[in-house]
Order: sequence, then C-alpha cells, then structure tokens
Amino acid sequence: MNNINPKKLLNSKWTAVAPENKEKHFLVTEVEFDEEGIVTACIIEAVISKRASPIDWHDLTNSTRWLHGWQ
Repeated sequence: MNNINPKKLLNSKWTAVAPENKEKHFLVTEVEFDEEGIVTACIIEAVISKRASPIDWHDLTNSTRWLHGWQ
C-alpha cells in the first residue's frame, strides 16, 4: 500500500505495474481541493503520449496497480 499525502500529490511520478498502450510512466498534472482541503479531482498524464485522464487519487494507494516514482 502506497501512502500518499494529498498536499504532495501534484507533480508526483507514478509507474503502472501493468502498462497499457506502452504507457508506463505517469505524472499527476492537476489536483483540485475543496474548501476543507479534501481532494475533489485528480488528473494523471502519461509521459510518453501526453494522454491525460481523471483518476481517483485513492487508486494510487493500490501497490498492485501503481508504484510510486518511475521504476
């Protein structure tokens, strides 16, 4: 299980354990917070293709799908 501090989520780097479409390395490019400091939206972008997609930031804690950093 990956521990994530929501305040350090922006620009964090991630590696997909099971890459799809040759997209293995990702970067969190956008994080939105509500008034209480809770993450409401998170956008992750593939480094090689620049394809961006929304993701539930809690999914990044699943170490069977995501590794912190670029491996």
